[in-house]
Amino acid sequence: MDFQLDYEYDEQNTRWNVTLAGEIDIFNSAKLKTQLNELLEQKDAHLFLNCKLLEYIDSTALGALVGVMKTVRKNGREMHLISVKPNLMRLFRITHLDQVFIIEEGDGDA
Repeated sequence: MDFQLDYEYDEQNTRWNVTLAGEIDIFNSAKLKTQLNELLEQKDAHLFLNCKLLEYIDSTALGALVGVMKTVRKNGREMHLISVKPNLMRLFRITHLDQVFIIEEGDGDA
């Protein structure tokens, strides 16, 4: 299974609202990183990733997210992960990335 990425730019809050769905793994994590970086090239903004429809990620997906986060932070912005499911949250905790990412409950609406 592949992943889906839907996005919209929120001009008022200077942020990309991105919804991720499906599975992100070694086969498509580079595509995720490319697509998110392309958004940031269009508009330098905060990045809010809604993960409520995301079913699975592996270590390569985590690496891609860390890479994107570095780009976001380099530009003085923040990256937020919203509505991370318990099975995915466990992976963030095991890798201690829960202390690196801003992880929030809810749908991310401002």
